[in-house]
Amino acid sequence: MTKHILVVFTGGTIGSTATEGTINTSHSAPYQLIQLFQQHYPNHQHITFTGIQPLQLLSENLATPAWTTLMTAIESAHPENYDGIIITHGTDTLSFTAAALSFYFHALKKPMLLVSSNYPLDNPKANGLDNFICAVEFVLQVNEPGIFVPYRNPKQTMHLHRGVHLAASLQLSGDFFSVQGKHYMQFAENRFSIIHPKITTPTISVPLKPVFSNQILLIKPYPGLNYANLCLEHAIAVLHDLYHSGTACATQQWGDDYSLSEFIKRCFARNIPVYMAPAIKTDDAYQSTRALLELGANMLWNMSLEAAYVKLSLAYGNFTDDGQIADFLAQNIALECVN
Repeated sequence: MTKHILVVFTGGTIGSTATEGTINTSHSAPYQLIQLFQQHYPNHQHITFTGIQPLQLLSENLATPAWTTLMTAIESAHPENYDGIIITHGTDTLSFTAAALSFYFHALKKPMLLVSSNYPLDNPKANGLDNFICAVEFVLQVNEPGIFVPYRNPKQTMHLHRGVHLAASLQLSGDFFSVQGKHYMQFAENRFSIIHPKITTPTISVPLKPVFSNQILLIKPYPGLNYANLCLEHAIAVLHDLYHSGTACATQQWGDDYSLSEFIKRCFARNIPVYMAPAIKTDDAYQSTRALLELGANMLWNMSLEAAYVKLSLAYGNFTDDGQIADFLAQNIALECVN
């Protein structure tokens, strides 16, 4: 039986070529991916691809309106008429787009997979074709609804990640992992096997528009962060990244300008809510974390920073009522909360 797959090209390294030392998107690269697949996949006659290209950019140049363009294009293509959807994407912002699609298409009844490449496809070290083949095989063999990212790190087994659990690649590296190392599946010898069992949750469907707020201020902690340098003029909410233990500087020992506690008070004086992530909810927490929570900061428990940022951006893009925003943030709509 012929399988019909919608392929959505957006650019990225997988859609680029290297010319005279510069990597940039290319109109020919998307066709090269399909040609390479047909050359290396013996049963390609049983698969038909329909391609659209709503975006052509290197993913580091992505801003939230690009997600609106991408989602609108996918919906206009009627994804329900296909057996699966494959989206090509760059690696730099892959984890953010994977989270965005996971939340927006949380009720989709088809598999949607994001495929990237660590090098342009004509480079022998590129993993893009292998990642694309894994995506196709997932549609053929598993066909599970959801948003997923197949990715083979160099000299490692191919893994399949839940899109909402994908973390940004490690520093000075193009390797990708799921948060807490909880990859969903592995793909070896043309077979999928589950590594971490499927998370079960009641089915939730929240009507959403593909609108993302660009007024979420994301702050990264580091020793010596001076909050006096941060402007809140256009922010409607703050998301504060945390160290790995779910902490940030809460003391006034070095002065008010270096204290997140004092910055939270400054935000509240402007009616700007403060959210924090990532952190695992446990019975015990550090004193600094307790102090920040007691001030009224909101912890987005058990989800990655990327998932927290996207969920906030989507919440404030769709809702204006504080109660609706709180209800949306409290729901585990895309299996974003890890155990």
